[in-house]
Amino acid sequence: MADSNITRNAMAAAMKALMKEKKLSKISISDICGACGMNRNSFYYHFKDKYDLINWIFYTEFVSNIHLEEYKDALQLLEDICDYLYQERDFYRVALKMEGQNSFQEYFSEVMDPYLKYLADQIMGAGKEEAFFLRFFGDAFLMAIIRWIMDENIMQPREFVRQLDETISLGAKKILEVKQKKSADSSVL
Repeated sequence: MADSNITRNAMAAAMKALMKEKKLSKISISDICGACGMNRNSFYYHFKDKYDLINWIFYTEFVSNIHLEEYKDALQLLEDICDYLYQERDFYRVALKMEGQNSFQEYFSEVMDPYLKYLADQIMGAGKEEAFFLRFFGDAFLMAIIRWIMDENIMQPREFVRQLDETISLGAKKILEVKQKKSADSSVL
């Protein structure tokens, strides 16, 4: 297992280095293998394709190190997610440009789903339409994070999280005010 991780880590390092130099579509398995001194058979023993390698990098570096039960504050989780993505932004900007079936964006969405649901539940609380509510805010968080990381003039993670929290809080407050007004208006009739 140790040799397996050494090989995977070497391929991951090669992929990250290549993604700084080339578009993802221009990186071949031969390029990855040549950059880390491995052969194609070794690559295919560990990964299905270069997209599988990118997913493995995200899972290994981030997902496997985040444990929801350790978070009492949803905003701290969001900040940790953003800190990691910010530190690795050059890599994830390239990875997130892939679209379509088996893209990193699809994998990112799937893997982040429980974290985003946790954030939505912790920040907004569960309601009658919990599934719809959590999906809506989960998707909103996901798109906000993707747009933020893709922005060339990216703001610091802490500032991004602060603005996101403020926007959600103000939006929720406004929704409640409108609902209360409608409820008060309908009770008068």
